[in-house]
Amino acid sequence: QVQLVESGGGLVEAGGSLTLSCAASGRAFSQYNMGWFHQAPGKEREFVAAISWRGASAYYADSVKGRFTISRDHAKDTVYLQMNSLKPEDTAVYYCAAGDFGDGITNLFYNRRMYGFWGQGTQVTVSS
Repeated sequence: QVQLVESGGGLVEAGGSLTLSCAASGRAFSQYNMGWFHQAPGKEREFVAAISWRGASAYYADSVKGRFTISRDHAKDTVYLQMNSLKPEDTAVYYCAAGDFGDGITNLFYNRRMYGFWGQGTQVTVSS
C-alpha cells in the first residue's frame, strides 16, 4: 500500500506557473512508477506526465510537452509537476498516481488502469 497526498494547486493567470507536489507514504516509494493525470468537469481522466521508478525516463502528453516537467525526489518520497506557460485548457483536478509495473514498456505509463494507487486530487484553475 502507498498513500498519496497532492498539494500546490490553485488559481493562476494564463501564462503563469505552478508546481504540484505529491507526497507518498507507506510502501517504498522508490519502487513505483509515478504519474500525473487530470480531469476536467464532464471529461475522462487523462494522462499528463509520468516518470519511471528509477527516474530515468519521463513521458508527457503532447499537450504539455515543453511546458510541464515531472521529477521525483527519493529522499523526500515526493514527485513534482512543474507547470509553466499555463493555459485555460489546463484547468482541471490533478491527480497523482503510483503504479507497480515494469518500466520496459512505454505505453503502460500512459494507461491510467496501470496505476493502482491515487491521491485525492488538487484543483488547478487557469484564468484567461
